[in-house]
Amino acid sequence: MSEIFDIIVVGGGPAGLTAAVYGCRNSKTVMVIEKSVFGGQIVNSPKVENIPGFDSISGDEFGDKLLEQAMGQGAEVTLENVISIDRKEDGCFLVNTEESGAYEGRSVILATGTTHRVLGLEGEENLIGNGISFCAVCDGDFYRDKTVVMIGGGNSAFVESNLLADIVSKLIILQDMPFFTADQKLQEQLFSHSNIESHVNTKILGYEVAGDRLKGVRYSQDGQEKYAECDGVFLAVGLVPENQAFKNLALLDERGYFMADNTCHTKTPGLFVAGDCNAKTLRQVTTACADGAYAAIAASEYIQSLNEK
Repeated sequence: MSEIFDIIVVGGGPAGLTAAVYGCRNSKTVMVIEKSVFGGQIVNSPKVENIPGFDSISGDEFGDKLLEQAMGQGAEVTLENVISIDRKEDGCFLVNTEESGAYEGRSVILATGTTHRVLGLEGEENLIGNGISFCAVCDGDFYRDKTVVMIGGGNSAFVESNLLADIVSKLIILQDMPFFTADQKLQEQLFSHSNIESHVNTKILGYEVAGDRLKGVRYSQDGQEKYAECDGVFLAVGLVPENQAFKNLALLDERGYFMADNTCHTKTPGLFVAGDCNAKTLRQVTTACADGAYAAIAASEYIQSLNEK
């Protein structure tokens, strides 16, 4: 550890990479630390149509453009897992990673995003990646001409389902609510396919397994237990934040999201939060980017205040 960065961004999704762009444009040295894939979860979306300036763009291409822009502005990037952050007596931060020890920064922006929610059913953990998936782009082709169950009924479930409908022989959608909450356009696109079967008011009871292979899903509907035979399951039942490692520095709400003001400040001077990890009413790529801009400007102003002392 030698260089002290002006801003360390934890998370390389739209919020984190936008923060990097704004930080660099304010003449600050920036390091972005991402644990899995730059671009965040949007890279798994085959077609995105709600980003201003693009009629349609793949999430992967959008993520690549963000990363290229941030690096072009001068941001340094690394793929590492941040496990904790310590604030030193002098006010600087030590961002501790599993791989390289600690990076030191005058300020930190947490743009840690969210991860996929699971149902917590018996045997579920062992089936993830071996019968249970989250990403149709990544895993859909494994189920070509087979039967798949999609659990969930919101926008994410229908985006994934629209891709799967062109691959699988049959797609069964199970929703726990009395109706689907996905946008009407997404529903119309999906139900135009002839290989879709859908059920609402369901409760998932468990997975049926033969040896190490998933065979089907047990669920109840209107008080009756039912069974959907399938070759694979895709889960789209929501997202959860991974903020517990930083709760000593930033307040969390009852669901584990960061609680910050509308300019992304936390209770700790020099620490800011941005994107889907933050408590907010709308989680979209546009709001994530907006958070990144706010957080970077706030961090730059904080650093300027240190220089003036």
